[in-house]
This record gives sequence, C-alpha cells and structure tokens, in this order.
Amino acid sequence: MSELLKKARTVRENAYAPYSKFKVGAAIRTTSGGEFIGCNVENAAYPQGLCAEAAAIAAMIAGGEKHIEEICIVADSEKPIAPCGGCRQKLAEFSTPETVVTLAGLEGGCIKHTIGELLPDSFGPDHLLHP
Repeated sequence: MSELLKKARTVRENAYAPYSKFKVGAAIRTTSGGEFIGCNVENAAYPQGLCAEAAAIAAMIAGGEKHIEEICIVADSEKPIAPCGGCRQKLAEFSTPETVVTLAGLEGGCIKHTIGELLPDSFGPDHLLHP
C-alpha cells in the first residue's frame, strides 16, 4: 500500500460525519512532492458540508500549491467508489487529464483511474474568461 493511500485511510478516521455516518479521506501529492490530506466534514445545514477531496484541495491551496500529481480517496464502502461530480470538477481544475486517482474501499481493494476517465470533456477557468 502506498504512503499516500495510508494517509487517506488514516485521515478518514478523523471525518466528522454524524448524519450520513459515511466517512471519506483524501490525500493529495502535488507535482512538487507536497502532500496534503482532508476528510469530509458534515454540517446540519447539509449543503454547507465539505467533501474530503475539497478539504484536501483547500489544504493544498493554503500550503501554496496548485498542481495535483496524484490523489487517493478512501470511502466507507466495501468496494472503491468514485468521487461525486462536484469533486471531480474540483480535482480536474488543479490537475491534468492524466492525473492518477486511486480509489479504495474498506476491504482493501483499489482501482485506479485518471481524471480524464472520471471527467471527460471537463471545463475550467479558461472556458469562463471573456475576451
């Protein structure tokens, strides 16, 4: 098991998920070698919660980094599950279509995708800028 995957598994235990009881941990390695972790944080005002991927991205940005090389995500499920659409878009904005995403469940199995496979035909800031 990779060190990044171990970090995602460990931080998942710190998740605050009193409503869904569904803990998720994420660990990011940046192109410069920095590593950042995040877990989901729920809130009674449901849309105000924070996904693990978004928390890890926020830590990365706060750490002065902006380019994801690899991400590992561990969720409270027997088998690996993919991130939600919103998190796929967030991850795509700070990575390339070739960035590796390792997904793991509690039973230890892993699957790997690229951001391009998880979010084909994504859009980004360059699509929102006006000439």
